Amino acid sequence: MPKQKKPMRKIPRFENEDRERAFWATHDSTQYVDWRRAKRPKLPNLRPTTKTISIRLPESMIERLKILANKRDVPYQSLLKMFVADKIEEEIRGAK
Repeated sequence: MPKQKKPMRKIPRFENEDRERAFWATHDSTQYVDWRRAKRPKLPNLRPTTKTISIRLPESMIERLKILANKRDVPYQSLLKMFVADKIEEEIRGAK
């Protein structure tokens, strides 16, 4: 005998985010949302989270990197990121 689906409760309106946060901290969302019918949101304009690091490079290497970046009309830090990303992908593909 199939389980009968309970009707979804109506999500209340909240005065502010603090009240909404308190509500969801004490209530089960499955009583208010049918997660089986939920669709993944598309967020095409999100940028990956970045983290600042410190790296020591010889000055001559930085100068050569700046020359290459100037030829491509990109900031040298961006070019360095591209080089690192390319090498990581190359290493991962080679490891398979």
